[in-house]
Amino acid sequence: MNLHRLLIGPLSGIFLGAFVQGAQAQDMDGKALFQKNCAACHQADGKGIPGAFPALAGNALLQGAAADAATVLLRGRGGMPDFSASLSDADIARVLTYVRASWGNQAGALSDTEVASLRASLQAAQAGTGRLSNKH
Repeated sequence: MNLHRLLIGPLSGIFLGAFVQGAQAQDMDGKALFQKNCAACHQADGKGIPGAFPALAGNALLQGAAADAATVLLRGRGGMPDFSASLSDADIARVLTYVRASWGNQAGALSDTEVASLRASLQAAQAGTGRLSNKH
């Protein structure tokens, strides 16, 4: 057996595994995105903080037209900042799909192409791609 193959073969599997895990960590699901970007204000249970941050559980806006909820993330609303420069279209679609189906909410999923179309029509900033692009 080739000594190079004997030594490098097992290591290549380790490197490939680490690469795949890293890619998966960057591609967060809706719940992880919510925890990272939203839970501090809206709380992990979606109940918000009365008088400060609205509840997302049972929220009529979230359960209505998906474009209305996406517009809030792309433009901000009241004291809530916009996330247009810090969340990609796919991230916005994932977090809204999670929120629209959590805590008793029963609204449908949102696709990244729907968010991209809305972002273009609103002329909202594009999300940064750098490691430190999330301003929130």
